[in-house]
Amino acid sequence: MTGADSVYPFGLAPVPGRRRRIAVIAGDGIGPEVVEQALRVVGPLGVPLEIQHFPWSANHYLQTQETLPKGALIELRDQFDAIFFGALGDPRVPDGVVARDVLLGLRFGLDLYINLRPVQLLDEKLCPVKGKSRRDVNFWVLRENTEGPYVQMGGSFKRDTPDEVAISEDLNTRRGVERIIRAAYTLAKVPHGSSHDTPRVCMVDKANALPHAHGLWQRAFREVAAEHRDVQSSHLFVDVAAMEFVRTPERFDAVVTSNLFGDILTDLGAAICGGLGVAASGNIHPGRCSLFEPVHGSAPDIAGKGLANPLAAFLTLAMLYDHLGEGRAAERLRRAVEHVVLAGQVTRDVGGTLSTAECGDAVLRVLTSPTSN
Repeated sequence: MTGADSVYPFGLAPVPGRRRRIAVIAGDGIGPEVVEQALRVVGPLGVPLEIQHFPWSANHYLQTQETLPKGALIELRDQFDAIFFGALGDPRVPDGVVARDVLLGLRFGLDLYINLRPVQLLDEKLCPVKGKSRRDVNFWVLRENTEGPYVQMGGSFKRDTPDEVAISEDLNTRRGVERIIRAAYTLAKVPHGSSHDTPRVCMVDKANALPHAHGLWQRAFREVAAEHRDVQSSHLFVDVAAMEFVRTPERFDAVVTSNLFGDILTDLGAAICGGLGVAASGNIHPGRCSLFEPVHGSAPDIAGKGLANPLAAFLTLAMLYDHLGEGRAAERLRRAVEHVVLAGQVTRDVGGTLSTAECGDAVLRVLTSPTSN
């Protein structure tokens, strides 16, 4: 969330007197590097957290042949308030079994049906679209996170022959579609500095090419929209939406779409904000243990070189604090990130000269300065 008047609508209920428990899965590549930097601010933010690290990664898999161990889902669901995630992906595990079993396993197993990606510009100089201000690039994308092609239904026939047939199913359920659309309306009504007098929800699909799967999206959207006359509802096909993200991002408040299209559009959203190095996300089930991850991936080609941008991890941690009901801490962290971006105290990918650790130092200095509180 952004702004002092914003109230995060998907978070946990308060539990007076109980310290929140956070599971940390640093993962592969640059994941451990950016997670390490982000966790440095936990103390200065002043919210007591109990943090437990889990080793699930390519290294762990290569040593043990274990991805997500039996009982892990129940333990995380019942004993932790949130999961802070780094990245998964390692060329030594070419079939992606670790990422598939751990990340997708947690998304599906914990029913984290909202993939929430803020598209919020920190500094106009980071936007590759000329003439766009922070006020213009300021919206959310809600990606359905448990259905679509990612359920991996399908198969192949006559594989590796000239007659090969490959089929992937796009699974959409009325329950799954309706609940993500409802979440978009809930979020659109949260103040976030929009220039619109009336909150806006835009649903994105491709029903003209996928009449069955996305016909369901259109029918559900019309019914839910009718319940929210105080919100301006609109629809775009995904190809047009991609164009409008670049041409007129100021038209959006909350964009809701399917798993596959959300995966694609949110990277475009990151691009108009300065790239994946400043892109945060949450995998959320309202009121339950949810998972928060920067979306830049493991980037094995730059791992260990001090080149990774930790700002996405800091912004992701801010989303985690929102989920815990610690909006003040979340806002302090976001403002610290904004400060270092505006000051140019950033890594090379966003125009600076700092290393990963030096960028972390800069954020920490802002948070520990006398004016931070």
